[in-house]
Amino acid sequence: MDPYEDLSISPVHKRTKENDNGNKNPSAGGAGGDPGGPGKPEKWEEEDPFEPLTEQLEALRSLLIKSAVTLALWFVVIFFTVEWWFPFVSKGYEIVMMGPFEVIRFYVRTAAAIALGVSIPFILYYLWQYVRKVTGLGGMKVNIKMLRGSVPMMIGLFLGGLAFGYFVVHPISYFFLMQMGEQNFDVLVTADEYMSFLLMSTIPMGLIFQLPMVVLFLNHIELLDSALMIKFRKYSYFGLMVLTALIAPPDLFTHIIILSPMIVLYEFSIILVKRKEKREARKEGRE
Repeated sequence: MDPYEDLSISPVHKRTKENDNGNKNPSAGGAGGDPGGPGKPEKWEEEDPFEPLTEQLEALRSLLIKSAVTLALWFVVIFFTVEWWFPFVSKGYEIVMMGPFEVIRFYVRTAAAIALGVSIPFILYYLWQYVRKVTGLGGMKVNIKMLRGSVPMMIGLFLGGLAFGYFVVHPISYFFLMQMGEQNFDVLVTADEYMSFLLMSTIPMGLIFQLPMVVLFLNHIELLDSALMIKFRKYSYFGLMVLTALIAPPDLFTHIIILSPMIVLYEFSIILVKRKEKREARKEGRE
């Protein structure tokens, strides 16, 4: 095609126009070819090195806000329906109030404890969304397949721990301690003391039951394996005894009740790690 086909433009103007277009090429040099000049192509624009960090912080901010809103909403709902929850909390035991402020403290602690327990599944789901987004931004390197299977297991173990504390640890230890006290004293249980004992015998159990998840995580980052767990089994049992003494109500009977499932969970963790190691060995063999 003739470049001078358009007769309305002279050859001199055509050459000037072609030179201008050529100067816009970054490799042509000159004022127009300067990457920092006004004719800089879009591909020369530098990316913001802090953009991934900014997006990660925004995702973290969203996680915290959604978790706080969920917890607050559940707290409000449970606080204004506390009369419905009260029979499940008191379990029919006779408890007394020592003053109006203790009533408020009891209702607030009850609503906060139940709201936290109900909110845990939602918070774990928000955490799952956060990790997926951060991984997509090229931040943390996370095994998404492992995390996808871990979230339901974390929720199940937490709820199982709460149930074990509520239906086993709390009633047995409460009855044992009350019988011991009534041998020599007239025992009056205040609402504040009762709620403290209930929280102490249930919430820690939900956290203790996360032991298999902690072990699987340590195995995933190659800090722990099944052979090491078996080799140091007796030292691990001693460590579990110390942990039980720190978090359990201060009596030997309750320590034994809590220590038993912890030992079972430790042995269950060894089984999980062995199965994971066998799967990885088969996968490496196929490759």
